[in-house]
Amino acid sequence: MNKKIKSTLISVFYKDGLDPIVKLLSDLGVTIYSTGGTQSFIEKLGAKVVPVESLTSYPSILGGRVKTLHPSVFGGILGKRDDETHVKDMKQYNIPEIDLVIVDLYPFEETVATSLQLTPEEGERAIIEKIDIGGPSMIRGAAKNHKDVLVVANKRDYSLLENILRSQHGETSLEQRRAFAIKAFDVCTAYDTAISNYFHQLSIATPFNKEEKIMRYGENPHQRATFFGNLNELFDQLNGKELSYNNLVDVDAAIQLITEASPNPSEGGALEPHSAVWFAIIKHTNVCGVAVRSTIKESWDAALAGDPESAFGGVLVCNGTIDKATADAINKIFFEVLIAPSFDEDALVVLRSKKSRILLRSKVQGTRHKIEVQRTLLNGVLIQNADEGNYTEWKETGGRETTAAEKEDLEFANLVCKHLKSNAIALVKNKQLIGKGCGQTSRIDSLRQAIEKAKQFNFDLKGAVMASDAFFPFDDCVRMGYEAGITAFIQPGGSIRDNDSIEYCKANNLAMVITGMRHFRH
Repeated sequence: MNKKIKSTLISVFYKDGLDPIVKLLSDLGVTIYSTGGTQSFIEKLGAKVVPVESLTSYPSILGGRVKTLHPSVFGGILGKRDDETHVKDMKQYNIPEIDLVIVDLYPFEETVATSLQLTPEEGERAIIEKIDIGGPSMIRGAAKNHKDVLVVANKRDYSLLENILRSQHGETSLEQRRAFAIKAFDVCTAYDTAISNYFHQLSIATPFNKEEKIMRYGENPHQRATFFGNLNELFDQLNGKELSYNNLVDVDAAIQLITEASPNPSEGGALEPHSAVWFAIIKHTNVCGVAVRSTIKESWDAALAGDPESAFGGVLVCNGTIDKATADAINKIFFEVLIAPSFDEDALVVLRSKKSRILLRSKVQGTRHKIEVQRTLLNGVLIQNADEGNYTEWKETGGRETTAAEKEDLEFANLVCKHLKSNAIALVKNKQLIGKGCGQTSRIDSLRQAIEKAKQFNFDLKGAVMASDAFFPFDDCVRMGYEAGITAFIQPGGSIRDNDSIEYCKANNLAMVITGMRHFRH
């Protein structure tokens, strides 16, 4: 059933984009109720406003904490127009019908972010004051009564409301009101989740009240998929088709890896010198090539050399500017996505030669955007802290101390291994991944795979180092590694048979570091 909007209540924190809506409502003869800063804003636009205080007979009190919490307001929102008792009550108590509610919420998450600049006491006070009470109540009330009331709870929907007012001359359909009501409940859900996260000291992501993008398909063509979020906060897309479901999964893995290029010293690991450039190739969320060199071109060449076969169709990521020489080299292979903090203009000319090739300029490299990791399974949700850091201790347990070059390679190998699916083994030489084994059901199989990869691309393993994402349950991996030419090992330790591997290293003058930090990835 269509409903004509005759009256509206407007009370918003964000007023940008509201001007044309106020003008349309005024031109349509709609009675506008408002309060506080929104009332002043509307009056400056030249529109007539009825103060909410004239309905409630109460001014805004308690420093603004109580403005709209009154039967004259909520009765007008919740009153059912086809219920005789409701109509009688509204008439008896002079409660006006409110047909349109435009209300948003206090910027709670923004306040939490900016509170870090304040003292803990000041920050807490600011955050508590941004827990909205009246706003969610009006939004939920209007959404509940969507049979009669239209609710707009997010400024992203102002343009949609404007189109409806303009094209339908102030009338709305039940389907439209229901669609807006769903959006409104999503707004409230996301808001309450943010408040709960703050008090629980969590950062649980929710799809509610986020931009929604329907994907072409999911992981496979027969699966449907939707992305909830705003990628424009993270990237500028400079070229190419829309990101697919699988692209997004690999891009996420790429960003997680490249963030390691500037680790926090407090989390274990030495900072790279400013001149060091990382380049990595991701395939099905695993690292198939990665290297650190002094120039972007050298890094690319070394990363690609690690496994040029697996690089086909991969996602590329680096922490340096893509220049023309590098672009020319990259342009020779097929890849899905390239992520970099910046691109030279002549490099973009080369890379844009393929229209579907996705080029992303990253806005967030070096920023850890995952604090908690969530996974839905069985009939619930698993939440854990993100796996941050490289090692918690550096315990030399082998037959000798690591050399300076070995230590750099071991640190690098351990970070790379962290980004491979378990069971994982990474073989590194001169800060270049030269062999890797991942996703195997036994650690020795992962090592066999890693050694075979290195041999396939003619790498000399003599003097290379090995990282393992978990402990060596036996000394078989150390034996096989040594026989292949590996001279230094890094592992978290924790096996009841750690001593088997340690004693083998001592007997053969091999270096071994125990980190105390496991990096399983399932």
